[in-house]
Amino acid sequence: MRGPYVCALVLLVLQLLGCCVAQFPRLCATSEALRTKECCPAWQGDGSACGATSGRGFCTEVEVSEEPWGPQYPHRGIDDRERWPLAFFNRTCRCAGNYDGFNCGECRFGYRGPGCGEFRESVRPNILSLSVAEQQRFISYLNLAKNTVNPDYVITTGTRAEMGVDGENPMFSDVNTYDLFVWIHYYVSRDAFLGGPGNVWRDIDFAHESAAFLPWHRVFLLLWEHEIQKITGDFNFTIPYWDWRDAQACDVCTDALMGGRSSLNPNLISPASVFSSWKVICTQPEEYNTQETLCKANGEGPLLRNPGNHDPGRVTRLPTSADVDAVVGLTEYETDTLDRFANGSFRNALEGFANPETGMAITGQSTMHNSLHMFMNGSMSSVQGSANDPIFLLHHAFIDSIFERWLRTHTPPRTLYPRTNAPIGHNDGYYMVPFLSLYRNGDYFVTNKVLGYEYAYLMDPGQRFVQEFLTPYLQQAQNIWQWLLGAGILGALIATLVAAVVVVAIRRRKRSNRRKLQSIYGERQPLLNSSSEEGSASYQTTM
Repeated sequence: MRGPYVCALVLLVLQLLGCCVAQFPRLCATSEALRTKECCPAWQGDGSACGATSGRGFCTEVEVSEEPWGPQYPHRGIDDRERWPLAFFNRTCRCAGNYDGFNCGECRFGYRGPGCGEFRESVRPNILSLSVAEQQRFISYLNLAKNTVNPDYVITTGTRAEMGVDGENPMFSDVNTYDLFVWIHYYVSRDAFLGGPGNVWRDIDFAHESAAFLPWHRVFLLLWEHEIQKITGDFNFTIPYWDWRDAQACDVCTDALMGGRSSLNPNLISPASVFSSWKVICTQPEEYNTQETLCKANGEGPLLRNPGNHDPGRVTRLPTSADVDAVVGLTEYETDTLDRFANGSFRNALEGFANPETGMAITGQSTMHNSLHMFMNGSMSSVQGSANDPIFLLHHAFIDSIFERWLRTHTPPRTLYPRTNAPIGHNDGYYMVPFLSLYRNGDYFVTNKVLGYEYAYLMDPGQRFVQEFLTPYLQQAQNIWQWLLGAGILGALIATLVAAVVVVAIRRRKRSNRRKLQSIYGERQPLLNSSSEEGSASYQTTM
């Protein structure tokens, strides 16, 4: 954990450099940006929009997919998320090469370095395999994110229409880094307002119940990971996963990890855990619908969790290894209706709307991904507010690893991802809501190796040995290389000094011995010319 002064310095640097995550860049949350519909901030490195002077990117028109979406959402021009991000901006930065970010000031996933030319693969570990110190560091990072206002992004607290035709009434608010992502998960899955209190369309979700479920959450985790790296200054940080296969209980629900159960109230987190003081946001969707308002990220009460005390009729058991293997064995990513009623769909079975053994859609039960949410029986059990519980991150990291297993097993072509007629927001070419930079769904229908990360349990034994035993030492050596170099130079100087002292002592002793011999046997003469190196000549006695 960094000290407060270091953290303050990191935040100052971030404010100067800009970043690449999600929701509304603070620099674009202005009346002028809303009026012109342009979000092309300057990169601080050269002062030009999108870093154009340095060749990092340029400001250009946003080209959205015009492919039709499915019948689940029959409306047009009603919701700000339709044809994202055009309700807010029609000009944004398009970054070149390996650059990324709302101002092209960052690197694409997996790349780093001043010119974004260094590709580096990081490894996401099993949280139960981490050392106690590593587990505590992870918890401290989560708590730091919960208590650090994000310097680069704000959330919108009103619809675009509420902000006025020319953006004269911008409605944005600060938010801490952890809650930024809770809010993003709420916003992408909230109901659509149709006009009037309580008049909403519920069958709409830009990140669940169809093809984009896995690519969207993949990008969500990558962005969240990147933000934690920046606020902590630990650029080796990766999100750990919880391998819940064959679990009989919540293995991570301990005070040392994600918080145990309170002895005073089984629905609350133990007071011994830092998470017991957390306040949740965006957990009252019906109230928002009645008031026809967006979640404003205000605290709404404590984090709730009561694992295992769920409806047993809905979740009969947690997923097994056999369930995971069966789901990975399904060959089709999406089928027929492309939604929660799809049969034989890997995505639908993994998401938890189908029987994992048969792949056939079911109603009234939650399996796989969904079953873990319901099993937690609290804040995590409601879609819009589920990211309040930090177990969400561990769970979705493991879901992403199963997606990765499927991709490696079947090596599907991109054409297998639906291009048209998926529910709104899920077509291949649709930009993910509500991210800025812009990310297309189909671009993340790829192995995570392309994105610069790996899962520990998916590595072969040789890779795992290097990662677990050699890499930590190499990283430590890299961190202290200057100290090692200085120590090496100092050691060499000392060794040279000692050698010089020894050589002088030997020479003096030899001279002393020669004087003694000359006094006994008389003067010695060289047999041959002396060598250039003292002490190398051969001598014989004169008779």
